[in-house]
Amino acid sequence: MMILILGLVIFLGVHSVRIFAEDWRTAQRARVGEGRWKLAYSLASIIGLGLIVWGFGMARYQPVPLWSPPTAMRHVAALLTAVSFVLVAAAYVPRNSIKAGLHHPMILGVKLWAFAHLLANGTLADLVLFGSFLVWAIFCFRAARRRDRVGHIQYPAGTLRGTATAVLAGMAAWALFAFWLHRLLIGVQPFAWPPA
Repeated sequence: MMILILGLVIFLGVHSVRIFAEDWRTAQRARVGEGRWKLAYSLASIIGLGLIVWGFGMARYQPVPLWSPPTAMRHVAALLTAVSFVLVAAAYVPRNSIKAGLHHPMILGVKLWAFAHLLANGTLADLVLFGSFLVWAIFCFRAARRRDRVGHIQYPAGTLRGTATAVLAGMAAWALFAFWLHRLLIGVQPFAWPPA
């Protein structure tokens, strides 16, 4: 569990600099240069993510049950994760109405992903992992909206094409992950395909 916690501290710590130390971040980027800052940021993120994956994998071998979610929560989680994938896709597809309306769909996608996994899983490792990401996403979204207000940021209006592309890309990525990659990378298969 300590490896999982260390990974979360590193990964979410790096991704929390803009939440708690925006001025320090700006000063450091100016001092060391954009390239070095991004390199250090990326390396810390990769190390943190690697520790999260390793630590969570180890914790799954000795689970500490906290509660037993009803089977129906798996179906709710599947629906919520599908929406979360669409939100993440909307962060990258230009001129879509989702980003125009929500402004920070990727953070909301992470929040929904974490919440969905908390509904469907009930071990201590699940609570630590997904609970940490949920709390981080709540604070990150508030900070991002605050920066938008201070900077008077305007988001371009979405188009039907951009919105449809975001939805289709998100659903395709969700299907690929739910039916194949989740088992390959995580060792858990949410759905069996083809169905028996």
